[in-house]
Amino acid sequence: MIRILAFAIYLLPASAFACVTPVCLVDPDSLSLPQIITFDDVRSGAGPGYLVDDILPLPGATFGERFAGQSVYGAGTHDEVTGSAFAPLTMLPGAAGQNLSLVRFGGNTVLNGYGVRGFPKRDAQGEGAIAVLFDEDQSALAFDLRGGEAGVAYVTFHRRDGTLLGQVPIEPTGEFSVGFLRADGSSDIAGFVLTNKDPQGMALDTLRFGKTPELS
Repeated sequence: MIRILAFAIYLLPASAFACVTPVCLVDPDSLSLPQIITFDDVRSGAGPGYLVDDILPLPGATFGERFAGQSVYGAGTHDEVTGSAFAPLTMLPGAAGQNLSLVRFGGNTVLNGYGVRGFPKRDAQGEGAIAVLFDEDQSALAFDLRGGEAGVAYVTFHRRDGTLLGQVPIEPTGEFSVGFLRADGSSDIAGFVLTNKDPQGMALDTLRFGKTPELS
């Protein structure tokens, strides 16, 4: 058992050892994550995108605005999520016109959260919360940020029983990939909520998660 534990620790990205929070921001290229959601096969549209007013279930994860027990209010044009999530972690959509949209541009499709001013207003696009609930608990994940203009984004992680694992800020925002890893290697990330205070809002693309097969 000690030898197996030592080997597992050896496989962790080096940046995890410098992290003093439950969930660490790491180089996404250091993670081996076999499951990928790109949104490219989901109905989408140009401009404001295709409006999704309900939860969006896809293989391996479900997307919405927040979890049951939480509330959303507008801090200016951006969503802020407050309150404690209930157990078990349960996905909820936003109000009509304030949930999600799928936007196609440049051959890719990205997922937008819509803020309090609602679809299809430009100053609501990308300024709403995006919640993700995994079918199975995770120890690591990664995704691409789209549309960042040197603002700040927040990723808040929850266990399946609704308890808060922690919040990781991303600042400054931009067009890049981010990776996250449980500092102690636990597989207990059931879901997360992405919010932002970026001047142009943020979108999410290419979510990566899952566990590699056990070595024989």
